Amino acid sequence: MKLSARHRLLAGALTLCTLGIAVLPAPAFAQFGLGGIVYDPTNYAQNVLTAARTLEQINNQIRQIQNQAQSLINEGKNLASLPVSTLSTLQSQVNQTRQLLSQAQRIAYSVQDIQQAFTQRYNGANLTASQGQMVANANARWQDSVGAYQDALQVQAGVVGNIDGARGSIDTLVSASQSASGALQATQAGNQLLALQSQQLADLTAAVAAQGRAQALDAARNAAEEAEARERLRRFFRQ
Repeated sequence: MKLSARHRLLAGALTLCTLGIAVLPAPAFAQFGLGGIVYDPTNYAQNVLTAARTLEQINNQIRQIQNQAQSLINEGKNLASLPVSTLSTLQSQVNQTRQLLSQAQRIAYSVQDIQQAFTQRYNGANLTASQGQMVANANARWQDSVGAYQDALQVQAGVVGNIDGARGSIDTLVSASQSASGALQATQAGNQLLALQSQQLADLTAAVAAQGRAQALDAARNAAEEAEARERLRRFFRQ
């Protein structure tokens, strides 16, 4: 079957169009999509890059919020108070030792009382007293010494009795310090340990003071009796 001239012209035009499309560059061809939609690879790549950068910024903001939240949590731990306290126990022990010292017999822990007692029955001025007064002074000095040694033993017993309480406080505070969740709790535990150490030093000071008081009064009694013995001997030879 023969084609008419018009048909041959249409066939040639279609052939040229097909060849023209085949030789178009890839980007130019990609710009024509189905339904006339335009597709730009360069614009698409820029959009993807912008989205990636935005996502990274969001991730950075999330990390900053997380860090701030953790910082607030740590700050809250640092401000939390220690859940245990041994101060009442320490104060009770200190008051007990103080009460034992205040119960000192005969001669109290007072400069005025000591001066008065030594003026009345320890100093050399008593050598001019009568024989009966010397005997009374000697008996009073003996009572001073016995009372002082009894006081010293009571203070020492009180100090020894505080050891068990101190040991319990140490165990509690060391455990609290090791499990402290923040700086404030650790500091408070350390402060209470220092307070416990101070209480133990106060007990030791009290025991040493009570023992020293007893020894000093006993030494003063011996010196006074020696002086009175010489005076009585002198009086005997003068008779």
